[in-house]
Amino acid sequence: MNRQQFLLLTTGALATGCQSGGPTAGASGGAGPGRVVDAGPAEQYAADGVYEGFRSQGFFLVRNGSRLFAVSSWCTHRKCKLKAEPDHSFYCPCHGSTFDPAGHVTEGPAKRDLPVFALRTENGRLLVTLPG
Repeated sequence: MNRQQFLLLTTGALATGCQSGGPTAGASGGAGPGRVVDAGPAEQYAADGVYEGFRSQGFFLVRNGSRLFAVSSWCTHRKCKLKAEPDHSFYCPCHGSTFDPAGHVTEGPAKRDLPVFALRTENGRLLVTLPG
């Protein structure tokens, strides 16, 4: 495992273990390993940007330089489904919260950043682990 993979797995594990509430919230108290989503061939996420193909399953894939991560597609304010904006930020159409491309709150009413989910590559496929 290289440094980047370690950091991605650590960040994802911390994010899924520390969030609470809502459809994409992390499990606490050992509630199970979560649900794994096969996002397809890892090489299809080589270009910078937001990949919206899994929005309905609860996450966006985001490529920013050498960093690839999965971020929740649910607003942390009232669990509305987010929209990806052309500048790679996220917007909540229900109450107007906005998040930067890394999932950090830039405008409320949301107060919590978006959860980041663990991902890994196995046999050339990108696998995202969502909370159980």
